[in-house]
Amino acid sequence: MRKLTYYVATTLDGFIAAADGSFDFFPLEGDHIEAIFREYPDTLPGVGREMLGIDPPNTTFDTVLMGRATYEVPGGGPSPYPHLRQFVVSSTLTGTPDDVEVISDDVLGRVRALKAEDGLGIWLCGGGKLAAALLPEIDELILKVNPIVLGTGIPLFDGAFPAARFVLDGARVFESGVAWTTYRNSAA
Repeated sequence: MRKLTYYVATTLDGFIAAADGSFDFFPLEGDHIEAIFREYPDTLPGVGREMLGIDPPNTTFDTVLMGRATYEVPGGGPSPYPHLRQFVVSSTLTGTPDDVEVISDDVLGRVRALKAEDGLGIWLCGGGKLAAALLPEIDELILKVNPIVLGTGIPLFDGAFPAARFVLDGARVFESGVAWTTYRNSAA
């Protein structure tokens, strides 16, 4: 069975983006970025891969799930992760102009079906509301905690959801001040 991993950057006060969906306050340089290139190249968007002239094979994820706001991130373009099988969860979006499939209902059922398929892991890349809705199915959290206090914005988990317990599985602190903490779902 495949794992659903919520791999996301967050501030010290738990926000994954500003209220308008922007996230340009997260630093794009430093030793933590080098670690992303080495360890999670699957998470680099297609446009970034093109700019860097790289096309590494997928080693961790072959599927990405995102909420509509993540899919329509300011300044983003169509097919943000063309090297992955892409899904956007939205109750209002009826289609996309690219190879992104829309999930409009029974999100938990669809994610359970994806997890039952063969393949690499599934990356939940954003959407605090989506993360809250999928909390029972999240097997692993990888939080890239940035030394920033934002005060307001889109929270890591947004909305009402039952409590869930996770167990610390690893932690690393980079010279940039970013800390990666990995947790696994204690129920998994």
